[in-house]
Amino acid sequence: MTDARVIRVSAVVVRDPAGRVLTVRKRGTTRFMFPGGKPDAGETPAETGARELREEVGVVAEPATLRALGTFRAAAANEDGWLVDAAVFEHDEAVPVEVRPAAEIEELRWLDLTAPDLPSDLAPLIEHVLPALRGKV
Repeated sequence: MTDARVIRVSAVVVRDPAGRVLTVRKRGTTRFMFPGGKPDAGETPAETGARELREEVGVVAEPATLRALGTFRAAAANEDGWLVDAAVFEHDEAVPVEVRPAAEIEELRWLDLTAPDLPSDLAPLIEHVLPALRGKV
């Protein structure tokens, strides 16, 4: 598949004090994903992740404090026939469970990575990132 069919994004893994991972569902969609999105002109991947985290759920993080987890490619959750190429970061500090959805985010859900069964409505990217995250549970 050519790069013309690839969407470049940044995503940020955020945990609550219990170690659960925050997922979000954008308005008009059915899949849950990590907070994140497409870069603005001139942004680094970490700057994109920090901006999207602040805009979508109100969590403030300096780009330099986000730890790179890796770059992952998966089928896009909301754009048929497209792939996402995601620079995924981790926010080192636990955030309060009371974070609130903002911007285009309709719903938040905390994901327990130790649960035997995960919800079936997760974005494909999460499936690719889970092995890296489960090693840190």
